[in-house]
Amino acid sequence: MAGVHNLTQVEAAERSRLLEVTGYDIALDLTDGNGNPGSETFRSTTTVSFDCTEPGAETFIEAAAVRLTSATLNGRPLDLSTWSAEKGLPLPGLAEKNVLVVEGYFAYSASGQGLQRSVDPVDSEIYLYSQFETADAQRVYAAFDQPDLKSAFTWHATAPDHWKVVSNMPVASEEPAGTGARTVHFTTSPRMSTYITAICAGPYHEVRDSHDGIELGVFCRASMARYLDADDLFLITKQGFDFFHEQFGVRYPLPKYDQLWVPDFNAGAMENFGCVTHAEAHYIFRSQVTDYEYEQRANTILHELAHMWFGDLVTMRWWNDLWLNESFAEWASHWCNTHATRFTDAWSTFLSIRKSWGYRQDQLSSTHPVYCEMPDLEAVEVNFDGITYAKGASVIKQLVAYVGLDPFVTGLRAYFTKHAWGNATFDDLLTELETASGRELRKFAAQWLETAQVNTLRPVVELDDQERYTSVTVLQEAPADYPTLRTHRIGIGLYDLQGDQLVRRERLEVDVAGERTEITALAGVKAPDVLLLNDDDLTYAKLRLDERSLGVLVNHIAGFDSALPRALCWAAAWDMLRDAELAARDYVQLVVSGLPAESDINLTTATLRQAASALVSFADPAWAPEGWAMLAKLAQTQLAAAEPGSGWQLTWARAYITAARTPEQAAVLSGWLGGGDKPEGLVVDTELRWSLLQALAAIGVAPESEIDDELAADKTASGEREAAIARALLPTPENKARVWAELTGPQTPPNWLNRSLLQGFQSTRQVELTAPYAEKFFAVVGEVWARSDSEPAQEFATLAYPTFQISEETVALTDAWLAQDGHPASLRRLVAEGRDGILRALKARAKDSASS
Repeated sequence: MAGVHNLTQVEAAERSRLLEVTGYDIALDLTDGNGNPGSETFRSTTTVSFDCTEPGAETFIEAAAVRLTSATLNGRPLDLSTWSAEKGLPLPGLAEKNVLVVEGYFAYSASGQGLQRSVDPVDSEIYLYSQFETADAQRVYAAFDQPDLKSAFTWHATAPDHWKVVSNMPVASEEPAGTGARTVHFTTSPRMSTYITAICAGPYHEVRDSHDGIELGVFCRASMARYLDADDLFLITKQGFDFFHEQFGVRYPLPKYDQLWVPDFNAGAMENFGCVTHAEAHYIFRSQVTDYEYEQRANTILHELAHMWFGDLVTMRWWNDLWLNESFAEWASHWCNTHATRFTDAWSTFLSIRKSWGYRQDQLSSTHPVYCEMPDLEAVEVNFDGITYAKGASVIKQLVAYVGLDPFVTGLRAYFTKHAWGNATFDDLLTELETASGRELRKFAAQWLETAQVNTLRPVVELDDQERYTSVTVLQEAPADYPTLRTHRIGIGLYDLQGDQLVRRERLEVDVAGERTEITALAGVKAPDVLLLNDDDLTYAKLRLDERSLGVLVNHIAGFDSALPRALCWAAAWDMLRDAELAARDYVQLVVSGLPAESDINLTTATLRQAASALVSFADPAWAPEGWAMLAKLAQTQLAAAEPGSGWQLTWARAYITAARTPEQAAVLSGWLGGGDKPEGLVVDTELRWSLLQALAAIGVAPESEIDDELAADKTASGEREAAIARALLPTPENKARVWAELTGPQTPPNWLNRSLLQGFQSTRQVELTAPYAEKFFAVVGEVWARSDSEPAQEFATLAYPTFQISEETVALTDAWLAQDGHPASLRRLVAEGRDGILRALKARAKDSASS
């Protein structure tokens, strides 16, 4: 973590014991003194008022500045020679009541951490936004940068006249600040944590509305204004407010709720209190998209809105409850999407997209309990993962099924009321849920939150000669290294084939515990065509299907009238593939036979992505070209049958682009790009043009001049990003060497460029070309990690790892690196995760090869 203090939990607890922070007053000058935007640094003056329970004690405050110009504690100058960005500023001789004033110059960020500064290539305008989680507020102002030292905040910002300035609270007043500039003063906020404070500034385009007494704003860069579909953004936001107000029983506590779609963002969004930032690249649609993208955007909007209660109003005490913040918001967003928006099948999307991420993460060597101690901030940074989000949300979903929705909501309301504006722990939430439900939950919590890895539920059935069950047993399996057998509340669905439809005849809800659970209620019952464990997806477990059910599903997987059981069956097949119980070629055949009748576009999108992953990683390389041809033929057939101009047509066009490998297929793509022979109604707009051009560049039939021409027609931030990916994909040794040199040189490229270069450097179409970089990765990854901020460092460790070099040689290289001393634990974890992927792929490829 370059340039900030790696705060430990011990330090945070001691500082929390000593201090109560009563107020911050933060003044930023974002100009060069002549009314123009600043270029490299900005001036920051922080006045902090705080009490100390032990007068005479010493503590410290974080200030990750370029340089400090002065600091006074209770009017007494402090020795600036004792300060460093990495260690903070010591504060000796505290009084009972203290006023600290810290002035200095802080650096604008190009990594998306701190105060990000992005230049729009369209009009050369500058846009700023803050990103402070986990502990990057210290990059902008002097801060006791930990979640349980909440305080009130008063912001002031001097900015060019034509800029808008947005923070957590409404503007109180404005005044001139010399030629071409003004100072914006904001109203004082209620108590909040440093990591959810915010300041954004620039010539943002703004649209305003109001709902239920709350002022609403949406913002984006001026050059993106024509793509800002504010009506839809406001609609989802209003639906979310109505739902959460009704369910949580506590009103949103601030007078306004602004959302900004910003460039160069590292994640999907950030829940700054009343000033949410979203990734422009993900959620402002310049071209046609499908309902998949709209649902993902709605989920993100609702996720951040849920955080206003769970995370912002009531905040974790320390980062070991990060999982609870994120998993609750993850659960609540899908709950709201299902009941309050048009995306009524959101739980099937949760299963196929988010839960799949959780299952994958939970089976890596780095798996960890949902709840785990976070000794310091470096440990936190790599724990924004599938366990924290998706497994945690699955545990919340299981908890709701276990206690019942009504008691759960009653407990939530009591929790919000009791702990509003303060900090709390999961134990505090459990206390309220136990009171509301009358159920003892500590054992449930221990087995789900304090243990790692995932169980597998497997049905074992016996039938008599009249096809009635004589016994049905659910076997629960656990990996040898993680032998926990948990209590699962599951549905069991009995589905009969009626024509081409699979109709649910009966559903049981039972508790599965231990190694074997007899389902006595099914003894003597006529066997269905499909027996589906975990119907309605209540628990978190991998599923297996009995032989009879699997045989029916091969031809009738689309026969369920609901998306959720289909998603469960697709997930079961995917898990069997990943666990080398199903050959990749058989999985691809299931996709080819089952997907044409699938009616859920989200499930189709997820399954097509998994099919491509199956061919990249899990298929025997000798057979993979045949698999790609099958996928391309499927896409071409479905594309021809799709309604012109529809989201389905776009989905299958994207699938064909992904599958294209041969010169003949490349010629088809060239025809689409050139405006000649293309499917009727297919809109080859800006984003699809870039997808086509990147595929053609990777195949080797698009010269760099063509990329230059495309960028000239799309001279935007998005265009620059896409062009950088396309250039990195050009398949020559000289080009790959150029990209590698830029990625590993002494200066980390700006956020957007670093990510684009990484995305284009390795390609599934260029495995042999980048093979020499497997060894080079291990030579440089430590140096890149040491000099980079945490986000670009993690991206290099994961995206530059030789993922596609699936061989024992790659395992040996990784093992040799891991055997070395001195590598940071967080980096070792990410590299070991890369190794896990190689080992899993080798086993799956062996299974596929044997099946030939």
